[in-house]
Amino acid sequence: MPAVSNSKLKLLYLMKIFLEETDETAALSAAQLLQRLSGYGFSAERKSLYDDIETLRAFGMDIVMKKSKTFEYFLAQRDFQLPELRLLVDAVQSSRFITHKKSAELIRKVESLCSRTQAADLQRQVYVANRIKSMNESVYYSIDTIHAAISSDRQISFRYYEWQITGTDRLEWKERHPDRLYQISPWALIWDDENYYLLGYDAEADKIKHFRVDRMAGIETIPMPRNGKKHFERLDVAEYTRRLFGMFSGEPEMVRLCFANRLIGVVVDRFGKDIHIATVDDTHFAVTLKVVNSPQFLAWLFSFGTDVQVLYPPRLSEELCKHAHAVCQLYESSDKPPQS
Repeated sequence: MPAVSNSKLKLLYLMKIFLEETDETAALSAAQLLQRLSGYGFSAERKSLYDDIETLRAFGMDIVMKKSKTFEYFLAQRDFQLPELRLLVDAVQSSRFITHKKSAELIRKVESLCSRTQAADLQRQVYVANRIKSMNESVYYSIDTIHAAISSDRQISFRYYEWQITGTDRLEWKERHPDRLYQISPWALIWDDENYYLLGYDAEADKIKHFRVDRMAGIETIPMPRNGKKHFERLDVAEYTRRLFGMFSGEPEMVRLCFANRLIGVVVDRFGKDIHIATVDDTHFAVTLKVVNSPQFLAWLFSFGTDVQVLYPPRLSEELCKHAHAVCQLYESSDKPPQS
């Protein structure tokens, strides 16, 4: 291994000092910089220090000198500014598919992108402990395997798990179909409602399906080309996710709804601004949408109470009435579930 001169190593350690210990609120004087270098085993004179600072500036580091009681130096610009790092930390914290352990690891890595004083500021906003998080530590490797299969145009196999109640008050993480492996052609990964979903083609069923990635285990690449290309060539993935509620599958259908005007923001947030709005009266508008009818969709409609009305199809109105009646009966009936 070729020898590395002390001057080159000294320059690298000086860069490390600027990256880790300086920012707009934490500058170091020439004497302090020399002291830090001495702590790493390097002795230097002020003239060589100034030359090294100029070399780092020529390399592209935005090292600024400011005058207080003495001249001090700090790194002014970084690849990521503190507000951007806060956004990254917030994203890691709020992601349910990221486990507690991995959240802490990722946040520590994000902190390495700023100075120590800025990292301390980031730490003050970390509240991971009590958030609902995934228990599947292997989800990162699953995502990587899926991406690799998509890039190499290969199918994958996996087992699929879900929570089930077994015995008395026992919650178990069990395979949905323990007698077989799923074999899917992966085409896309979707981030929806704080979870990652695999969007793929099931050749046996001849249809597009989606799966929660944190419920997939034992993912392996199969040396077979993917199927279903024609289905995905005409699929708008964004539109596909918009019409699903809670990622419940089903056949899409056209529905026409009448909303109170105050809910226009809610409708646009869900379906986008390209929907066609028709005025019903001074306080209501109608909109025609393609959605997948599911329990989650019905619950979404119920959440608006009398501020939404189904105009079409009549079957959906009947289904809403049926569910509303069933809920009323549940609370009016004397045959209530036994209390524990």
